[in-house]
Amino acid sequence: MLRAGGAATDHHGVVATADDLPPGPFGTVLADPPWRFVNRTGKVAPEHRRLSRYDTMDAKEIAALPVADVMAGQSHCYLWVPNALIAEGLQVLEGWGFAYKSMLVWAKRRKDGGPDGRGVGFYFRNVTEPVLFGVRGKLRTAAAGRTQVNMIETRKREHSRKPDELYPIIEACSPGPYLELFARYPQPGWASWGAEADADVVPRGRQYPAYGSSSAGTQRPR
Repeated sequence: MLRAGGAATDHHGVVATADDLPPGPFGTVLADPPWRFVNRTGKVAPEHRRLSRYDTMDAKEIAALPVADVMAGQSHCYLWVPNALIAEGLQVLEGWGFAYKSMLVWAKRRKDGGPDGRGVGFYFRNVTEPVLFGVRGKLRTAAAGRTQVNMIETRKREHSRKPDELYPIIEACSPGPYLELFARYPQPGWASWGAEADADVVPRGRQYPAYGSSSAGTQRPR
């Protein structure tokens, strides 16, 4: 049974309750939480009104979601986290019942293949974004994981949109059924949860439909 209560405000400013999590058990969960952090000016990014990208949650709110209740006893978790919040990401993994084992890294590239230096960062210009990989129980990756490198190199698209190349990697390396939390572009064959998880919802924030269209990271057919 799912624990009641604990409403979560998702990307589109709509309240989604923990009771709405799809019933499990799931073999793998992928999550791209709307992390909250404060920049040097004291403004909350990325929900500052000038940016108007999406509403955010702090790490404790994210960790409190009853994800463990819908996961199999032997399961995997893939958790997107900003470089500056890796410590908080590890706390979320633990709160969801997973032990950290490794990470995958998205290296953001320009059209010519070089690093896309338009990212942000207080200390260095970020051109990467990690995906923390956690395990519940003693479940190794499938045979494909033995040869799968832990780097994805693609161009960026809309703000906060992650590369579609990750989905086939997960499907090859980790067991189903598959659940995506805070989904913005729902994938075929996956259960999804979040206020923008419906295919008819246009994710909040400026859209760049042609940006990165020459790369392999296009939406998979439904």
